[in-house]
Amino acid sequence: MSDDAAKTEPATQDEPSVVDELVTTHHTLETPDGELAYTARAGRVVLWEEQVEDDVFRGRKARAQVAITAYTLDDADPATRPVTFAFNGGPGSASVWLHMGVLGPKRVVMGDVGELAPPPYDVADNPESLLTVSDLVFIDPVSTGRSRPVEGRKAKDFHGFTADIESVAEIIRQWVTAEGRWLSPKFLAGESYGTTRAAGLAQHLQDELGMYLNGLLLISSVLDFSTANFERGGDRAHALYLPFYAATAWRHGFHEGRSLAEVVDEARAYAARDYPYVLGRGARLTVEERADAVVTLARLTGLSETYVDRANLRIEHWRYFGELLRDRRLTVGRLDSRFTGPAAAGIAEHMDADASMDAILGPYSAAFQHYLHHELEVRDTGPFHVFGKNVIEHWSYKEFENAPVYVIDKLSRAMRQNPHLAVHFAYGWFDGATPFSAAEDSVAHLQIPETLRENLEHRYYEAGHMMYVHEPSRLAQSADLADFVRRRS
Repeated sequence: MSDDAAKTEPATQDEPSVVDELVTTHHTLETPDGELAYTARAGRVVLWEEQVEDDVFRGRKARAQVAITAYTLDDADPATRPVTFAFNGGPGSASVWLHMGVLGPKRVVMGDVGELAPPPYDVADNPESLLTVSDLVFIDPVSTGRSRPVEGRKAKDFHGFTADIESVAEIIRQWVTAEGRWLSPKFLAGESYGTTRAAGLAQHLQDELGMYLNGLLLISSVLDFSTANFERGGDRAHALYLPFYAATAWRHGFHEGRSLAEVVDEARAYAARDYPYVLGRGARLTVEERADAVVTLARLTGLSETYVDRANLRIEHWRYFGELLRDRRLTVGRLDSRFTGPAAAGIAEHMDADASMDAILGPYSAAFQHYLHHELEVRDTGPFHVFGKNVIEHWSYKEFENAPVYVIDKLSRAMRQNPHLAVHFAYGWFDGATPFSAAEDSVAHLQIPETLRENLEHRYYEAGHMMYVHEPSRLAQSADLADFVRRRS
């Protein structure tokens, strides 16, 4: 059974009628602990904004219709039942990845490296869903999924660091208020740029709205964009990527007889002390020091000594993805370097496409759209954008003009303000988009008292950016996330 929600706000005379468009369906999920009965509400809700002109209040006007999917456990006590708000990154990505990969009650069946399923793929129950311990609200920021500005409003008004945080925060506030969940334990779950958003959101929700959180689930985090800046003064990025390169080389057979932990530990040690010294010396480096560095870097990364020498000891990540397996006419994935794909050309400067994105885009897009229409009964046939068109290319970071995007200070402030705020960090050893060593460096620079570091926890998985693509990692991560929410509620 389904029913369309009624309009929640009156339209003004100078704008078209804009209403919430939610469909309610009822479901059950078999889990190891028994059957869960839950309600799903999927569709779009209106994002409202208070208008003030010349100090005169002009009422509330619709700005956008934002796609959400909310799952709530039937007959649960809202005072004790946690709720987790989840979103992905990009910026410009819909929340389909976390939704259908690890958190939601349904998941995509796509296979993994070496055994990918062919189209049209499949959807299955997810007994390990975070719904076992928390209600879930998946949010697609404006221009992603089915979220759009209302008629007469510009999409680019939402495509920026602060504008994005403010709009997502308002959707959360509206949902919490409408559902009577102000006293529920609350969590944010973000992946990739979604972790950048979550850090800013935590401070905004607490500072501006008085909505204190219990925890953040930061999956494949990036809190300081300078850790991936190879272009201008990017020696730091070269060092921080080295442990990822070493892990990738191990995965592809360049460290036979050694364990992943042994290889990563050596790379971490070199990246922490010797490598920054080598890079920092520039032309002052002696012939002997340079020769030693060439040998070490080539051995750790799997690249030839000739290539490392020609690269001036500085290995840029896009070039690495195309260079490591060049002799095999293969490139390695950026999001997940376990994946490989055929090189478009044996002499290309870098890979032409991310083999890991090629592997996962089709299954997730098809599975979610089938699920949305056939099980959640959303009948709107408008286009669904896994990635919003031209969003990431034109995203505004005006708040960080002449400086890297940096939210370590915002997360630090949120933790100092709310000493109960806990943060769970999830890392993939083979993540070349937000490498574990770069994320670790950001965490080490949080400006918090030593006592608050007890609120931080770290989990590692033998997979990539979307570590849940790897079935053993999905099972382990599901248990880790549920345990975190349970303990921190």
